[in-house]
Amino acid sequence: MSLPETTIPEPKRRRGRGDGSIPASKRTPNYRQLRSPFPHMNVFSDDEIAAMHDTALRILEELGIKVLLPEARKIYAQGGARVDETTQMVYIGRDIVEAGLASAPKSIACMAGARHRDVLLELGCLTFQPGGSAPHVTDRERGRRPGSGRDFRDLVQLTHHFDVFQMISALTEPQDIATNVRHYFTTQAQLELTDKFPFLYARGTPQTMDNFEMVRDFRGLSDAEFAANPHCYTIINTNSPRTLDIPMAQGVIDFARHGQMPIITPFTLMGAMAPITVAGAITLSHAEVLASIALHQLVRPGAPVCYGTFTSNVDMKSGAPALGTPTHFQASLAAGQMARFLGLPWRSAAGSASNVNDAQAANENQMGLWGCLLAGASVIIHSAGWLEGGLTFSYEKLIADVEVLNMVAELCAGNKAGSDEIGFETAIAEVAPSGHFFATTQTLARYTTEFYEPVVHDYANFGTWTERGAKDASTRATKVWQDILAADKRPVTDPARREALQAFIDKRTGEGGAPPES
Repeated sequence: MSLPETTIPEPKRRRGRGDGSIPASKRTPNYRQLRSPFPHMNVFSDDEIAAMHDTALRILEELGIKVLLPEARKIYAQGGARVDETTQMVYIGRDIVEAGLASAPKSIACMAGARHRDVLLELGCLTFQPGGSAPHVTDRERGRRPGSGRDFRDLVQLTHHFDVFQMISALTEPQDIATNVRHYFTTQAQLELTDKFPFLYARGTPQTMDNFEMVRDFRGLSDAEFAANPHCYTIINTNSPRTLDIPMAQGVIDFARHGQMPIITPFTLMGAMAPITVAGAITLSHAEVLASIALHQLVRPGAPVCYGTFTSNVDMKSGAPALGTPTHFQASLAAGQMARFLGLPWRSAAGSASNVNDAQAANENQMGLWGCLLAGASVIIHSAGWLEGGLTFSYEKLIADVEVLNMVAELCAGNKAGSDEIGFETAIAEVAPSGHFFATTQTLARYTTEFYEPVVHDYANFGTWTERGAKDASTRATKVWQDILAADKRPVTDPARREALQAFIDKRTGEGGAPPES
């Protein structure tokens, strides 16, 4: 039996990539403030979560946490904690923790460089960041190499280009820039190349104060306006197990005092820096977050702070981090339960341990991503670009992962089933049995806007794909990021503020900058 031939008018045919005769898409998707449509998936019962929380409180009361910064120990002591200065151990009563949790805000309005870029963080919201802090970068043209200033600026521009990234991450370490002036470079790049919510390192008070001053003045804010809302954020990593080092403790204090947002994130690997079980690792991570939140709220009750976790397992054959595993997935679910138990917005993470941008990399990143989504994460970091467990940031993987994130963002928009969508008169009634819907009123009204337009995926058939050079997704991704950088689109900024920013950097650099504290 042969199918009847169907003549499809050229303008109504599905647009093929690279076919200039077909009208361009008129879609204008907005991925800027997403809310998660996904139901929460639990790994433990409510009673088990309550027991884990209670055990975390016991850890802080009975075992304590080592705090290396004298100022932090003093703040804990003034808040009622028992401090042993000889061992640097701090024993935090549950009343102190409970007071900190009571004052920590459940909803945080993050102020970006432009109001349409502002981000709301609370349970139910969904925010994506690309990978962060990778010491190396890689792409198909230049290979694997230490991260540079050029790479950092490139990745800021790529992050700015895609609406699905609402926040800038640490991206890569520009190792060709000295550490005493590196913070000037990374902050300036974010202020001038994007108007999204920026990331600042917390590597000692001098660098943090420099960063705050640059953001405040470039945004045209008074001290009071800057402190009234978070205009930037940082990541605070505890040193598991049960240690809060000097720069991280100082970062908690500095960000609290100035009303800026730290995301408290123990990085725990099961079987290495944490118990080998999901329940044990998440309990330890939870205790370290509670200790840090308590310090933060002792400094300034009500200041914005975000619960965070990044827990996966190690490969027991090599000791290397393994990401995107079933255990990583379960750990994210458990962390989500803990965050919901507290009612705080929270951060989780995806990522990949693969060495190249291959099927393993895609599988691991998606497995980790879906763990975060079904756990109800408010912020998902390392959602794109990460390889080698965070040692390398891949340009091509960033593009490939954006495709998945965009599709997730499309799901966040939901769908409608009104009369226009059902299309009884405009579609169904217009087509005779065995006909086609290419030329219906409904199709003609929607064919340039109805479907998601891919960034790097190619929907052409094999013949057309072959005629175009048989390029795989990584090859196509290279052209995507190259085209974005060549276009060099950036937000409009005030020339006077750019000049003032550069003058500040030149002055501080001439004074020796600000070496990171350790």
